[in-house]
Parts: sequence; C-alpha cells; structure tokens
Amino acid sequence: MARKLPDDHDNHERWLVSYADFITLLFAFFVVMYAISSLNEGKYRVLSTSLVNAFRSGTNISMSNTPPSGSANTLIQVPETKPIAKAVQSNALLREQAKLGSLAADMRRVLEPLVKGGQVKISQTTKGIEIEIKDSALFQTGQAQPSTSSIQVMTQLAALLTRVDNSVSVEGFTDNVPIKTANFPSNWELSAARAGSVVRLFQENGVMPQRLVAVGRAENMPVADNGSSDGRARNRRVSITVLTNDVSSTPGQSLPVEQMKALQDFAAASAPQATTPTAQ
Repeated sequence: MARKLPDDHDNHERWLVSYADFITLLFAFFVVMYAISSLNEGKYRVLSTSLVNAFRSGTNISMSNTPPSGSANTLIQVPETKPIAKAVQSNALLREQAKLGSLAADMRRVLEPLVKGGQVKISQTTKGIEIEIKDSALFQTGQAQPSTSSIQVMTQLAALLTRVDNSVSVEGFTDNVPIKTANFPSNWELSAARAGSVVRLFQENGVMPQRLVAVGRAENMPVADNGSSDGRARNRRVSITVLTNDVSSTPGQSLPVEQMKALQDFAAASAPQATTPTAQ
C-alpha cells in the first residue's frame, strides 16, 4: 500500500522577504538623495569666491586653452566722463555768452545817445559786460547825487538787469586831484559814494541787492595820464560790470531736448564697444 505524502503547508511569511528588500532599496534611495542634496561648505566658498571674481573681472571670457593674462581681480576700466563734462560746461558757457550778448545789445540801444557822445563805452569780455561811464554823464562836479537825466538812464538799465541773475559790480573812480569837503574828506569817500548811488538806483528799480556790489577806488587804477585835463576827465568815471556766471560751479540748468539728445549720442559714440569672444 502506497505511503500517503504529507500535505504541503502554505508559507504565509514569504512576503517578509519582499518587504525587507523594498525597505532596503528605499533606505538606499534616501541615502543617495541626502548625499546629493547635502552642501559642502568648502566647495560653496570656493564657488562663491569664483563668482565674485568673475563679476569683478574686466577681462573677456576666452574659449581658447590659453589662460587670459593678468589677475582675476582686474578691475573694469570705466571710460572717463571728462569729454561729456566738458561738452556740458562748454554748452553752458555758450548759452551764458549768448545771454550776455543779447543784454549788451539792449544796453547799447538804451545808452546809444551817450555812446555816440563819447560819454559811455560798452564792451563784452570773458569777465562780462563792462560799461564805462564818465562822471559828467552822471554827477555834478564833486557831487555823488545822480542828475535827473542820469536817473532816467539808470532806471532803464535796471529794467534790463532784472532779466538776468548775474552779479553786478559798480566801481567809482576819481582823478588824482585831492578833494576835502564836509561830505567827502578824500577821493575814497567820493568814489565810494558815487558807486553807492548807482547801486541804490538799481536796487530801487527791482535789482536784487544780493547781486549788487559797490566799490570805491579813488584815484587808483587810472585809465589815462592825470597830467592832462583830458586824462583826468577820463579817469573820473563809474564802471558797471555785469559779471559772467561761473558755469563750472553754478548748478546746471536743464538742457533743451535737442541738446540733450546730442550729448547722449556723444556719450554713446565715446563708450567702448563690447567685444564678442571667439573660439581659437
């Protein structure tokens, strides 16, 4: 009689093997991910330093195997802005000269009768507009009170001066003949009083006092020889100077659109052109 084989028992714990394999693989996966994501502080510092040096470097990136010459910390050479600054200053100076030129032309029209009569000289220099007036056109002999006719002329000049913001210097001069009166003990007092009278007329007619300066020169700084009556007459004078504004130190004014565009084009043309790296 044949022997009966025992029945096979089902292995209900076989899943543990697969589960253990899965856990092992999952653990290995997280280990790898952690290794990839972990930050090496030393390598980070090296990378950071390299990036900083790269951005500070003024050299182009070369595709050749030959390393670029010079230090990696070479600074970018920024082009000088002096040409632009000079262009702006030159433009401001031209506008200042044009403004004073227009003012001088108007002053010549106002003073035309005195200019034709040889009583007034008007000139324009880099210093400004210089108006030289003989004392006989403004004052009586030995006096500092302006005459009626001269007050009218000075009032017209003051109206022109209110159109600009330039400083105005008024200087009084005498000849070398001494004066000694109750009001004027010497030529110093007379020359200063005459300059002050003109300045006061300008202020009373709208010129800001901060722009005005009165100076007495007495018999100093003659323009002619005091040995003759004609020379002494030339030395007795009042000089009015509308001073040129210092365009190098005064605040800049806005430029017209056309001039601003021209300066921008100038700046673009002066800027160094970027070079494209080429393979060698």
